[in-house]
Parts: sequence; structure tokens; C-alpha cells
Amino acid sequence: MADRTVKLEIRDMTKHYDNGDGVEHINLKIYEGEIVTMLGPSGCGKSTILRTLGGFLDVSDGDILIDGKSIIDLPPEKRPTAMVFQSYNLWTHMTIYENLAFGLKLRKVPKATIDEEVKKHLALVSMSGCEKKYPTQLSGGQQQRIAIARSLMLKPSVLLLDEPFSALDAKIRQQMREELKKIQSELGITVVFVTHDQEEAMALSHRIVVMNKGVFEQVGAPAEIYDEPASKYVASFIGEMNFVNKDGKTIAVRPEDVSITQDIGDINGTVRTIMILGHYVEVNVQCGDTVVKCFVDREQSDKLTVGQAVHLKFAKYHVF
Repeated sequence: MADRTVKLEIRDMTKHYDNGDGVEHINLKIYEGEIVTMLGPSGCGKSTILRTLGGFLDVSDGDILIDGKSIIDLPPEKRPTAMVFQSYNLWTHMTIYENLAFGLKLRKVPKATIDEEVKKHLALVSMSGCEKKYPTQLSGGQQQRIAIARSLMLKPSVLLLDEPFSALDAKIRQQMREELKKIQSELGITVVFVTHDQEEAMALSHRIVVMNKGVFEQVGAPAEIYDEPASKYVASFIGEMNFVNKDGKTIAVRPEDVSITQDIGDINGTVRTIMILGHYVEVNVQCGDTVVKCFVDREQSDKLTVGQAVHLKFAKYHVF
């Protein structure tokens, strides 16, 4: 990353609310063409950071720079950012064309250029031909595509996305993720994405910031955070994880790294449940007071029965 251009920098930023909540001493560099996701549970401060970037919240202390210039004194409309919200925020009394053209009209862009830009951006989000429709005539996923197109038309230096897919059903959400990743890759735009959905963060991001109560627990690539969690909190928040207490220590092991064996293993137990989940099978094994989840193939699961005594071997694990 060292040789890449820093697009956005948060320098020792603090935002306090009147009730004492907020975030303190936030430092982060985001590079050009990168998707960085703020991941964490509700109330951890991720949306607070995003809203300070967009200018919807003032900072209490510190600085925010885009392309090396401070933006903290600029109102939202003057910042080189565009924000897409969970609720689409489309104007229902305007057609899709009017929704998309609105920002460019305010900037006194010529009509021919607006027509061209609307056409181009509708194609970009796979929504060509819907110019005359109204938002209420579109599905949630389609409305969110239009909201993204509208933001991109303003040619922001940084695109801010606040849980944009959380109101959509699982299948549409997956499609939208793929669509966003494709668009981001084509345009090379810098994106800051906020979600509480770990799968979404893993699928979309170049880097993930795992947050906990206003603090960065770990910042890294998805594979790094999954394979080398820096804390028990990160281990429990990203992906499935078993926690086994052994010899006074907590062993964290992923279900795919647990094998069921007839040989002597790391821990013994009895099969509690066997659940077929398509191409793999989830087997839960009762080991004393702890239930250990294992992912095995169909062939092995056919040889197991509920109540059977088994040995579990850990291929890879972390000790906390």
C-alpha cells in the first residue's frame, strides 16, 4: 500500500455526542481505488464516522482530508463526496430521469450533457430504459441501483455507502454486492462502506475495519482478518468460530478446521445433530459443556449417527 496514493485520511478525529457517546482518536488512511468497509454491531460508531466524512455531523476534534485538503469546514454539498443511504432517498414525485438529472441541473450542466450522463449511468447500473418510470414503480433493489447511479453522476472523489443493501432480501443483496464490486472496479472509485453484515464485508472489501464500541479492533484484508484475528472479539465477529476452553486457555477454531476422526484427537465428544446444508454438512458435537461445530463432506456424514462417540482434531487454531 505504501506506493499508492492516499485518497482519504482521517487524522486523530473525535466526535462526541451530548450523551457522551461517539468515537475518539480515529486514524485511518484510505487509498485511491480502494473499498474499505467499517464493520461492527449497531452503536459501535461506524455510521458516526461515515457521517463526519459526508459532512452530516461536525467533528469535535481532529481533521479529515481528501486529496490532501481538509474538508471539515465544508458543508455536505460542497464536499467531494456522495452518500447513498439505506432508505434510497429518491424523490417519489420525480421520474427516474429527473431524479438523476437534478444534481447536474443545479450545477448548470447543459441538457445534452445531462442526457448523455443519465443514459451512461443507467447502463452502468443495468437500468437502461427506465427514465420515464417513477421510483414507486421499481423494486427495492432497482431503487438502490438508481440511488447509486445518482451519486456516481456527481463524480465524487469518495463514495460513501451507509448500509445500502440491508433493507433488501438475501438474493437481491448478493446481486447488488456483485454489481457494486463490478462498478467500483470499472470506475476505480474510492468507496467507504458501512455494514454490520460480515459476509457483505468479506465479499466486497479490499480492507475491513472491525469496530467495537468506538474503537478499531483490527484493520486488514478480509483473508487476514479471517485467518489471523487480532482478538477474541474479531475472531467471534468474523465468520463461524468455535471457542473451546482447554488447560486454562481459550482455543478458537473454525468449523472447517475441525475434522472428525476415529484416531485420538484434541477433544472427545458425542454427535448431537447432523444438518445437510447443500454441498456440505454441519455436524454439532457435544464436548462436555461446549458444542463444537464441524463442517464435513456428505460422504463422511453418511457414516455418522446422532449419539455416536467421536474424536475431534484441530487442523488450525488460535489461542487467546
